Amino acid sequence: MLTIAIENSAIRIGPHGAVSFHRTLRIPDDGRDYPLPPGLGTFPVFRVADYQARFPAPWRDEGGAFIPMYQGEALWLGFHGPDWRAQAVKVAVGGINALSGQADASVLSADPQDYIVCPDQPWLDGINTGQGHVRQFVAMPLGAGYTIEASLSGREARGGLQLTVFEPRPGRFPDKAPPADQANRDAGPGGPPRPMASPVMGLGAGGRLAQKIYPDPYGIDTWDPERRGRVTVHILNSRQFTAVTGQPLPPSPVDAAAYTAHGLPWFKRYEELQLDIAPARRLAEVKSIGERACEAGGQQTPSPALEFTDAQIRTIGGKER
Repeated sequence: MLTIAIENSAIRIGPHGAVSFHRTLRIPDDGRDYPLPPGLGTFPVFRVADYQARFPAPWRDEGGAFIPMYQGEALWLGFHGPDWRAQAVKVAVGGINALSGQADASVLSADPQDYIVCPDQPWLDGINTGQGHVRQFVAMPLGAGYTIEASLSGREARGGLQLTVFEPRPGRFPDKAPPADQANRDAGPGGPPRPMASPVMGLGAGGRLAQKIYPDPYGIDTWDPERRGRVTVHILNSRQFTAVTGQPLPPSPVDAAAYTAHGLPWFKRYEELQLDIAPARRLAEVKSIGERACEAGGQQTPSPALEFTDAQIRTIGGKER
């Protein structure tokens, strides 16, 4: 199994790859297609092992990491690794694969493809609904039926994210890496233990974003099923985060109303030759947070559409966002 480490607000899985978690604007669930919003800073990442006494037993047994999010806040995942050595990455939300809509499993599937390859896939903003679109990842409480997990499994038991990284088989890519960056590790947190209640945050399906999920250019036989690393990323709401760490959760840096007024950029990636994997029918049928609220009889006030100009949309070819 690959080693897991937390470095510089990212989770490093194995010697070459890492995943970071980026705060971003929540897109309105209004039926429109939006470009990719920018990152507004990374969410801090903490080890469950550093706060053992403050977590319920299931989290202590599973280990992994946690990030703090406000209810209704959106995030995207950034994938990091050298250009000369690829990895396969599976992403699940509440035990549901974010690309195929099937139950999370410890093996890779090529048909349908249930993993991304890094490089070339630099980001994932939501669940795969096909035709070059995803539905945004949005933090929602468990138990109210708003999560992707509830839509597809009928229950809300796990929440959070589950990440599995597969190394390539020996000889498929170079073994020599450039000198690794030596990151300073944060000092361990202190303070008296304070047990936390059961986890209450998962991910729901928000508005539609234009984003392709690329087919594997190497083939499934490239990836070594025995050389993998897996980590669960729990999501704490503001009250839980303060109870566990003793720190207040910082406010979100920008709201939707201020977004366009400040001229913040939207993004699309230059991908003339890139294809898109097939739609996941199960994920395309997931009800969005707004649709679930209407079904529950709630008086959901729709968010106003966000207006943007062509001048605000930047076409990029690399990983900068």
